[in-house]
Amino acid sequence: MSVRVEGVSKRFGAVQALADVSLEVRDAEMVALLGPSGCGKTTLLRMIAGLELPDAGRVVIDEAEVTRVPARRRNTGMVFQSYALFPNLTVRDNIGFPLEVRGRPAPDVRARTDELLELLQLTAQGDRYPNQLSGGQQQRAALGRALAPSPAVLLLDEPLSALDALVRSTLRDEIRRVQQQLRITALYVTHDQSEAMAIADRVAVMQHGRIEQIAAPSELYDRPATRFAATFVGSRNAAELAVVDGRVRLGSAFEVTVPAGTTRAVAFFRPEDVELVREGPPIGDSSGSSGVSSGPAAGQPATIEVRLFLGATTRFDLATEVDGGIARLSADIPTRDAAGLDVGARVRFRVAPGLVQVFPVEPGGGA
Repeated sequence: MSVRVEGVSKRFGAVQALADVSLEVRDAEMVALLGPSGCGKTTLLRMIAGLELPDAGRVVIDEAEVTRVPARRRNTGMVFQSYALFPNLTVRDNIGFPLEVRGRPAPDVRARTDELLELLQLTAQGDRYPNQLSGGQQQRAALGRALAPSPAVLLLDEPLSALDALVRSTLRDEIRRVQQQLRITALYVTHDQSEAMAIADRVAVMQHGRIEQIAAPSELYDRPATRFAATFVGSRNAAELAVVDGRVRLGSAFEVTVPAGTTRAVAFFRPEDVELVREGPPIGDSSGSSGVSSGPAAGQPATIEVRLFLGATTRFDLATEVDGGIARLSADIPTRDAAGLDVGARVRFRVAPGLVQVFPVEPGGGA
């Protein structure tokens, strides 16, 4: 079951929520709508659900236009951030409710409810009320209610944002498992890039009511197409630099070419692509593009300002002098290689030019 929005626009007063947005979600695909608050992702989701009408454009589900078809007549199921369970109904009754209001026979309702309770690992909680459940269990019950009528399209509006980190990670994986097992077409709204990258087949990055880029997570991570996508995905370092002879340099760390006619540019590179260099005996495995290597002094001098233990990696916030000013950046190093690197230590760093992406800075500060 495919979903298409074609040239959709929506304005709320002076605010342009969506501006000529087009998007296609293929059959059995999960697409994440990723972006900051106010970028239009929830408005787009609600438009597909039939909860908002576009000012222009159209919505097509399974090759049938549904732009002005009421939500109750669209073959979609929606999971909200707030769960929206009926407090006076048990989990079983909440899940079965959409079937009952459609007049399904009681044996069919019970069979479908039992199937979903098992699928969502809620069989033991079937006779409990929402206030007797954990947050994760409540959200699984809300997912079961959305799935009960066997919708062609599943819509999820930041379903995990109210949960703690451990439950969020577990339930994220459960949602993906269920979506793939049922082979249901799905759209998933989130502002959490790690969540979007983990759960989706493709990610649509949104800003100011437009889609900046849509791509597979690996492509988006490795090759962001716009400055905003590079800023929002991958926690990249960003350095605005002057262009000299068609190239930008971050001291002795790297030097890359830029498009002709560019006078200033922003260079993006990921913390894990920063290699720290120091003199002395070899430490760890420095065969990759990141980590800590040793040998003669090379790279750009820097001072470690902050050290953060992140488990398998350790993050170092560095300060370096460039063009008479101080630039700050982060380097993620395998923790096994980080011994002896402490706050205040002097190091050198470098980044392979092929790992640096450069976008021109337009007059007025845009890109």
